[in-house]
Amino acid sequence: MTFPSAEELFEGVRDRDRVMLARGITLVESAHADHRELAKDLLDACLPLSGKASRIGITGAPGVGKSTFIEAFASRLISSENRRVAVLAYDPASERTGGSILGDKTRMTRLANHPKAFVRPAPGKRQAGGIGGGTRQSVILCEAAGYDTIFVETVGSGQAETKVSDMVDFLMLLTLPGSGDELQGVKRGVMEEADMVILTKEDTHSPKIMRLEARRMKTALRLFPPKESDWTPPVHTCSAQEGSGLDIIRKELGDYEQLIRTSGYLEARRRRQIGSWLRETLDARLLDAVRADTRVNRLLEEYEEQAARHETGVAAAVDLLLKAFLEGGEGDDG
Repeated sequence: MTFPSAEELFEGVRDRDRVMLARGITLVESAHADHRELAKDLLDACLPLSGKASRIGITGAPGVGKSTFIEAFASRLISSENRRVAVLAYDPASERTGGSILGDKTRMTRLANHPKAFVRPAPGKRQAGGIGGGTRQSVILCEAAGYDTIFVETVGSGQAETKVSDMVDFLMLLTLPGSGDELQGVKRGVMEEADMVILTKEDTHSPKIMRLEARRMKTALRLFPPKESDWTPPVHTCSAQEGSGLDIIRKELGDYEQLIRTSGYLEARRRRQIGSWLRETLDARLLDAVRADTRVNRLLEEYEEQAARHETGVAAAVDLLLKAFLEGGEGDDG
């Protein structure tokens, strides 16, 4: 795939051209080595225009109504507060084929067509946590394009969902009333990170059930240590289909945004986000370098056979492979 120059892409992003923004995101998501320098130049140009948006993570089990909630809530933010909203929605993808459902392309049609919104569906493979490999970079491009509120919707497939909390300022956990033990694998891993818990689809449950579930969630949240931000995560109920509960959620979000900006917590959290990005990039580059080493690849096949025959342990084989990589092709093959 060929791309315009970094300058052309940047000018398009800065001028709020959604087509150019989409192409820029495709570029920064690319794992192709030939695209790396161009992506870096584009990001360098966009960085001075980024950092001012509210970054919101949306997580929860599949079927909880994340996309329906985002469309309704984002539309409310646009109409009530005149916000410009971008949504990075990552769908389940096959690790083997890369195939993706990409249902958000159809589920958020109304929002995607709004002139003050940008919806980007993408496969959620390549990183733990149900997020794409270029999520952080995509957020920067959206901010440079003038979007002041960025939603990152995750796949919602397990405890690795907590990874998204390293990328956003505010994390919403969506759950269904009466979800029970079958969702604890998701809840326990993310509830400690959540800044708000939202019980969805209240239009399909009785008020009594909603109250009982909300009380249970509040009790569970009290078991976790206090937030560094001094924010107490609230529990709310809503129906995205009917629009109920959205205004109180919008008010709470505004209160949180005001709190972290005035307390200095936002600045500290953003520094940690940059640190996490740096470490992830370093890990990825090191992994690419190891995998590209022909000698390591040749030895890898040999050690796989030895490990399968129990002639060497896995940890010992890894030590030998790392030694071969660090020696740069010198020394004994092991």
